[in-house]
Amino acid sequence: MLRNKEIRRVAILFSGIVIGVTAVGFKISMMAGVLELISACLLGSIFYGFTRARYQKIAQLSEQIDLVLHNSEHLYISEAEEGELSVLQSEILKMTLRIREQNDALRKEKTHLADSLADISHQLRTPLTSVNIILSLLEKDTDKKEQKALIREARELFLQMDFLLSSLLKLSRLDAGIVIFKKEQIHIGSLVSDSLRPFLISMELHNIQVQTDIPEGIEILGDFRWLSEAFQNMIKNSMESVGDNGKIQITCVDNPIFTEITFHDDGAGIAEEDLPHVFERFYRGKDADATGYGIGMALCRNIIMRQGGTILVRNDPQGGAVFSVRFIK
Repeated sequence: MLRNKEIRRVAILFSGIVIGVTAVGFKISMMAGVLELISACLLGSIFYGFTRARYQKIAQLSEQIDLVLHNSEHLYISEAEEGELSVLQSEILKMTLRIREQNDALRKEKTHLADSLADISHQLRTPLTSVNIILSLLEKDTDKKEQKALIREARELFLQMDFLLSSLLKLSRLDAGIVIFKKEQIHIGSLVSDSLRPFLISMELHNIQVQTDIPEGIEILGDFRWLSEAFQNMIKNSMESVGDNGKIQITCVDNPIFTEITFHDDGAGIAEEDLPHVFERFYRGKDADATGYGIGMALCRNIIMRQGGTILVRNDPQGGAVFSVRFIK
């Protein structure tokens, strides 16, 4: 305690007062001097005991804070009686709990980052290996027609890697919370038309029919560009499911509570064991021949949920998968 300057000053001041008062008491009478000395010792003992108890509490708090700063799993701060120390103790407890929560979140984030890097490495390794093989064949093969076919295949692999890296960058930006979504009125009909436009030629080549049932005048609040990106991922997923000569239905229902847009394809549907994992990144299902990287639907869910919407998937009893996007009003 005496390391504290304030305590030393109080002790010196108290000692001076005691000496002065005791000297005056002894001048008056022996009994008065003795009583003054006993009273001073009693008051000094009470002050010492009270101050020591407070310092022990502060030392205990200091030890607990030190444990938290060194990532100790143990966290216990005993309750103090009413007073300023109790208020301080309560605030420190809140702070330590907050630090613990942040440490846990950072630990989970590091684990997630390590898993993501491992998945990215695995996803990129396959096309890179194929490109290396193609380049080796190009060095040996002199047939012009064969070279053109190999170059075309290499170009497609590079496009796949570009899509993979672009999607991962978008997911990373969304996860980091650096994307600022616009709040604008969006016509559902315009949003669906814009989302379908990149696939019209491919749909015609594969004879895929698209039926839309979207009443006029229905609007939602959101970011047109990002929602178009999400809808394109769902349309692309539906096209891969139906294959040639398939059919996709896009409908919209509006009521006083919510606006719902559904994407229904007439494909084989989704395996029951895969349904809970459709929106997980890098999940490609139990089917070993599944195409894609398992990123599109994870990106789609992230975009929609960050704009206040929800997305669900189910199998239709009459066949095919149904993706439902709902925005609460």
